[in-house]
Amino acid sequence: MPGLLEVTQDSFDTEVRDSDLPVLVDFWGPRCGPCLGLMPIVEELAARYLGKVKFCKVNCAENRRLAVRLKVMSLPTFLFFKAGDRVAELTGEFGQKEIEDCIKALAE
Repeated sequence: MPGLLEVTQDSFDTEVRDSDLPVLVDFWGPRCGPCLGLMPIVEELAARYLGKVKFCKVNCAENRRLAVRLKVMSLPTFLFFKAGDRVAELTGEFGQKEIEDCIKALAE
């Protein structure tokens, strides 16, 4: 999907912390039903905000150390970064409106 980048522990700092654009990072797992349910929403938003916000996803089953380092304790979790700093977080039950509200604040 254009605009949605899979990042790993090795690529996280380069793709997220060093990004010129604000970044949404979707921490998900292959056995997380709510995570899989949000994926089409994230893909739609990534297409809509292409060039304004960078969208990344982290498979926590394959990148546990990164999730622990960033204190991601439950899924789904979305972290929002601007100028390399973590500025917002969504965890647990949330939908498109909450995600888009954070994206709009991030893109300002």
